[in-house]
Amino acid sequence: MASSSRVFSANLRKLSNFPIRRSLPEIPLTSRFFSVKSLFGSLRLNTNFRKFEYRTRASMAEIVTPQSKGKVQVFDAEDELAVSLAKYTADLANNFSKERDSFTVVLSGGSLIKSLRKLVEPPYIDSVDWSKWHVFWVDERVVPKDHPDSNYFLAYNAFLSKIPIPSGNVYAINDALAAEAAADDYETCLRHLVKSKIINQSEITQLPKFDLMLLGMGPDGHVASLFPSHPLVHENTKWVTCIKDSPKPPSERISFTLPVINSSAYIALVIAGASKANAVHAALGPDPSSDSLPVQMVSPEGELTWFLDMGAASKL
Repeated sequence: MASSSRVFSANLRKLSNFPIRRSLPEIPLTSRFFSVKSLFGSLRLNTNFRKFEYRTRASMAEIVTPQSKGKVQVFDAEDELAVSLAKYTADLANNFSKERDSFTVVLSGGSLIKSLRKLVEPPYIDSVDWSKWHVFWVDERVVPKDHPDSNYFLAYNAFLSKIPIPSGNVYAINDALAAEAAADDYETCLRHLVKSKIINQSEITQLPKFDLMLLGMGPDGHVASLFPSHPLVHENTKWVTCIKDSPKPPSERISFTLPVINSSAYIALVIAGASKANAVHAALGPDPSSDSLPVQMVSPEGELTWFLDMGAASKL
């Protein structure tokens, strides 16, 4: 086996120092759907939500669901969701950083990266200890890193280039390898980092236990590159796998498997937009369907929190 430096050479990406983007004016938020009697009041909706109980504060309502579904928060607008997500992420980062010298966070692609924008503004850009962050990807498209379809490219342009994270703490998937080889290479990287205690290890599964996994969801209910009814949803031996027949282009991708995803200490499912309302309803509605969608199979060892805007929650 090659030395660890050779193992990582393909996985580490040098980041340049970009000027910090300062905060933009916040947009006033008003609720179109919730009738709030007091700042810390409670409410029930007289529509399909009637089976759920809500707690609300300002422009956020929390749905009380069975514990297995996690904590569900619904926000008036995506901008308010982004504010809450930034605080949630920064608080976890600071808590883990006090316990040890690393905070391991896993990113997905899509609209999730846009929702992280408040982290690169005050107060978090200055208060977070970015030197302890170690960043990974839950999935990646088999394209060059500078390709518009690349999850790395998206995260770098909108997030990573704006924070002072050490270049050696960013573990990009090797875009010089074919899909299967890239998946094997990334799994080798993870195994080395578990052995060196950069990544925690689950006492239950012995799988890597990431501190925080930030996941989006597609309109069809897919998470990472695990799609409904695809055999890879049930992969339970590999840590990282590849898909060559993705129903959503590009066809070749690599992805963490569900057992690795579910070994996480914290998972945030960040879902915005009315196009995703059907899948959200399938997972969280009063009469949820069986666990047929990958998003319904997300069940971490630790804590699951859903961050929904009103569009995503519109069919609950």
